[in-house]
Amino acid sequence: MTHLFVILQAQGEAPSMLPTFGMIAVMFVFFYFFMIRPQMKKQKEEKNFQNSLKPGKMVVTTSGIHGRVSQVTDDGVILETMAGKLKFEKAAISKEFTQNRFPDKKEEKSPKDSKKGETKK
Repeated sequence: MTHLFVILQAQGEAPSMLPTFGMIAVMFVFFYFFMIRPQMKKQKEEKNFQNSLKPGKMVVTTSGIHGRVSQVTDDGVILETMAGKLKFEKAAISKEFTQNRFPDKKEEKSPKDSKKGETKK
């Protein structure tokens, strides 16, 4: 009987759930800022890139086909390749692959170009 009395006295207050909920909230914030938000931003940039396609622009599809945009229609684009003209959905044009293969010429300025006007002393 004395053992039961000791056990009943040893049980104090129930542990608080606040630290558990705090950790779950911190994990959610971490996942949002480091995984969900960057992915949403990347998807938005990809969609803007696909909507801004114009005839004459060199692009690469997600399947690796290189070509020049010949025509832009409501439901897709027509690419002119070495094999002929092919029709693709806009979603098949990859911004990442295109920029790796055909970088914008605006970004290729070297620091030497800006110093050409300066004179040496």
